[in-house]
Amino acid sequence: MPNDFNQQVIEEFRANKGRVGGYFEGARLLLLTTTGARTGRPHTTPVGYLPDGGDRVLVIASAAGAPQHPAWFHNLVAHPHVTVESGAFTYEARAVVLDTEERDRAFARAVEAEPGWAAYQEKTDRVIPVIALEEIAQGGPGTINASSMGEAIKVVHDAFRRELALIREEMTKGTTTLGAQLRVNCLTFCAGLHNHHTGEDIALFPHLSDRHPELAPTLDRLREEHERIAELVEALRHTVSADHSEPGAARAEVERLAGELERHLAYEEAELIPVLDAV
Repeated sequence: MPNDFNQQVIEEFRANKGRVGGYFEGARLLLLTTTGARTGRPHTTPVGYLPDGGDRVLVIASAAGAPQHPAWFHNLVAHPHVTVESGAFTYEARAVVLDTEERDRAFARAVEAEPGWAAYQEKTDRVIPVIALEEIAQGGPGTINASSMGEAIKVVHDAFRRELALIREEMTKGTTTLGAQLRVNCLTFCAGLHNHHTGEDIALFPHLSDRHPELAPTLDRLREEHERIAELVEALRHTVSADHSEPGAARAEVERLAGELERHLAYEEAELIPVLDAV
């Protein structure tokens, strides 16, 4: 039977490219589509996630501390091939239930970032599973949830804005040490931004340069900004990777990156979206 609350979240998530309000406002959320273990039918569920670097994210089968695993967990155990909607992208993934040692490390990171996970574990006798959703490589990024190239730029940019806003908020809650999950969040963001700008340099900008020679000064400026942002990304990566890194230093690097990045994104949108959407 469809869950009315979940369906409302799903519709809002898709309509707003990953942004939702209410209970899930400000949370990292994805839509996970599994294949029913008994029915073989697709089932979509909103699920919170944790960045894990590279091409995978982690989801936790907490069911709010219920005695049984959630249905979506049984589904992905039976059928590990799943579909993930991040708001900006839709992609196919392989679900891997983490073994005991790796699960414990990941769960400890989650609890450090959000103690509510520990409260769920205390409510139940079962060991709450942690599952990695590993993107299945298809020779490029997943399908961008946009109807035009111009909209695609805005959708991806807004995803970076949301993630950076979450990291900045998490930085303000820090103590005298930088939490392990917060480190991972920063490093995952850095890797994603690097990949996005590399893709623009290799594919989008040459495409535009060939078809719109008048954009040469704009594209030159955007490439220069990519280089400056890459330096800030490397500084942040170095800071959060250092032993005994200080939250204050990390916050300073995040703020430097945030200011430069927002100026860059706004300029790119103003200059390129009209051209792309005119095609």
